[in-house]
Amino acid sequence: MSSRPELQAPPEIFYDDVEAHKYTSSSRIIEIQAKISERALELLNLPNDGVPRLLLDIGCGSGLSGETLSENGHQWIGLDISQSMLNVALEREVEGDLLLGDMGQGLGLRPGVIDGAISISAVQWLCNADKSSHEPRLRLKAFFGSLYKCLSRGARAVLQVYPENLAQRELILGTAMRAGFAGGVVVDYPHSTKNRKEYLVLTCGPSSLSTSVPIGKGEDGESYSDDDSSGDDEEDQTVSISDRHRPRKKQKTKKGKGRAWLLKKKEQMRRKGNVVPPDTKYTGRKRKARF
Repeated sequence: MSSRPELQAPPEIFYDDVEAHKYTSSSRIIEIQAKISERALELLNLPNDGVPRLLLDIGCGSGLSGETLSENGHQWIGLDISQSMLNVALEREVEGDLLLGDMGQGLGLRPGVIDGAISISAVQWLCNADKSSHEPRLRLKAFFGSLYKCLSRGARAVLQVYPENLAQRELILGTAMRAGFAGGVVVDYPHSTKNRKEYLVLTCGPSSLSTSVPIGKGEDGESYSDDDSSGDDEEDQTVSISDRHRPRKKQKTKKGKGRAWLLKKKEQMRRKGNVVPPDTKYTGRKRKARF
């Protein structure tokens, strides 16, 4: 899919001032964001006791998803790597607290202070290597490890993702499981190309899969869910990593010097007047190791 923004540029570059205002002014995007955010909040399954919760919006952008949290009476903290997106959020005077940061380097929040977390179309960006220092597996590990720490025990994180392929989906879910989460993938409208949405529904701390993975929505009334297929080794998983046409470093290849090279060097030494051993059938032959 050439239209995937994560394949075109890093998020802090792709979402510049122009793209940030364009994104936020689109009525179609606003409607889609509201629907996905409402579904994510539903999957969080927060207690219905009227008490506001402190929620984390990862990849909050210009605050469209955060507005849904505010409308439902919750307080929230938004994290995003794009300064332009956060500037638009400030212009819109969203009610959440905003943080500029790279989730691939960890969230940097105090342990156990967050009552729930949502993320709308952000986590799959970690599967791209935007810099030579970026390693997707390590960035996912840092993200999920810090997310697990900042959530209160038993809290949920609902991450809506657009994985590029099955390998990315398994890598993201597998890393979350190794960080300590329980849960799996919930797919709404699995047979619809247009409406299909995937959510990672993760519980912080041990939990039975029957309660940690809700049932997805289906247009034909069919229920659908994927639970954790734990036991997959990290080495057996692969992921398509986009380097955005970053020039590859040339690999230096070691070439054997061989007999021809050695004879040429000896001839050069002779022309300079140096004493050189005579050429024989053994010249340039590889010697056996001595023990």
